[in-house]
Amino acid sequence: MTSGSVRGGRVEGSGDGAVGWAVVEAAVPEFAGRVRERFAAYRHHVLASLRGDGAPRLSGLEADFRHGELWLGMMVGSRKAYDLRRDPRFSLHANPGPGTDLSGGDVRVSGRAVEVTEPAVVARYAAAVGPPEPFHLFRAELTEAVRTYTEGGCVVLESWAPGRPLRTLRRTSDDPALRAE
Repeated sequence: MTSGSVRGGRVEGSGDGAVGWAVVEAAVPEFAGRVRERFAAYRHHVLASLRGDGAPRLSGLEADFRHGELWLGMMVGSRKAYDLRRDPRFSLHANPGPGTDLSGGDVRVSGRAVEVTEPAVVARYAAAVGPPEPFHLFRAELTEAVRTYTEGGCVVLESWAPGRPLRTLRRTSDDPALRAE
């Protein structure tokens, strides 16, 4: 099941402007590097999908950046796989790790999960990663990437979406107005 063909990293026919990871890297390489580095710090992350009744479901997940894509692999028959087949919208939050320092910032990406069923692509992924088989494989097509961190007494929010430049907002606890850069 796919939500349109992919051309140039953009999902055609999806109507939501979702893009593959390679487009994020080309558009905002330094920011994409920080996001990818944060995900690489830990193996397991938290996936938010939507249940059939519309309620959120949070699940553990291993995410993998490979071949210019962000891949989401999961066990056959898992609820999160069924959620994504029914409604491909998701958010993926990088594991914050131990403690409270949020080294590298707090990172999440959101978009649509496109199930990949082409045997050659699934085989290439399996050969490189070695997941327990059989498995479901989804390619993340992103609509947003966000990084939050602290700096000089401010909470800093970096946000990127396709077709828009990277935005940076700074906020302090004594100044509720956001200051955009």
